Amino acid sequence: MREFVIPLATGLAIFLFGMQVLRIGLHALTGERMRYWLHQFTQTPFISFMTGLISTAVLQSSSAVTVLAIGLVNSGALHFSRCIGLILGTNLGTCITTELLAFSVEDYTVTLLLAGALCWLMPSHILRFTGLALGGLGCIFLGMQTMESVARSFDQLGMLEFFSAYDSVGWGVVTWTLLTAIIQSSSAAVALLMGLYSVKAVSLTFALAAVLGSNVGTCITAWIASVGGNRTGKQVAMAHLLINVAGLVAFYPLITWLSDWIALTGLSRHAQIAHFQTGFNLVSALALLPFCSFIARVVRFLIPDR
Repeated sequence: MREFVIPLATGLAIFLFGMQVLRIGLHALTGERMRYWLHQFTQTPFISFMTGLISTAVLQSSSAVTVLAIGLVNSGALHFSRCIGLILGTNLGTCITTELLAFSVEDYTVTLLLAGALCWLMPSHILRFTGLALGGLGCIFLGMQTMESVARSFDQLGMLEFFSAYDSVGWGVVTWTLLTAIIQSSSAAVALLMGLYSVKAVSLTFALAAVLGSNVGTCITAWIASVGGNRTGKQVAMAHLLINVAGLVAFYPLITWLSDWIALTGLSRHAQIAHFQTGFNLVSALALLPFCSFIARVVRFLIPDR
């Protein structure tokens, strides 16, 4: 287990470190404008959706945008009902990281790290933080490579039998919900899943189910952020949970059919997972966007304003 756990934990730590560095660099470039955008551009569900999508793409974290929205709602600067479209946008925006990982990561890692280091040495404030973002992206790819290298040695370590013994749709949902809740990053959880699927340690049905589970597991961050706040902050966390659980319930019966269809597309194993996550969140967002007012009423029924 030492040969498996330590290298895998190292790769995951490098990935999470890269996510944090990328987030710091991008946040430094946007400054307080992100808070202003969330406050100003949430008048309609569609505008809220686009704002959540762009904000998550910039900050590279759906949890960061959701936590920021909870802070604005707690302070009274943002109305709760405006957050429904925002949450749908964040779910789709977080897929950008996994779409990047669908490329051949080993071809870009060194280039990004060197470009980031070079930009960091520049005197310009914009170039320095751009370099920080590039370095963070390079660390993300490096962490992905490390996790994949560990996954490739599963056969020698006898781990393939362990994963195949628990390879089922229900187990995929449960384990990746818990894993994402623990590490509080759906992108990292899906990256680890890509590494396992790339070496055939898990089946495609397990991988697709795990993607659904990671969407639910990421809700834990919003609940932690809502602790100690007012009831509207808890309403945002509840809306986040209901939306992601609704997507899980809707897609769960289709997992076997979708896995058979995706297997025929001829896409790479990384791309299969990345495109499924993007398609799932896009379909969920488009299906739920017209019902933002209804979702808000359901949340207020479960957590009344008073």
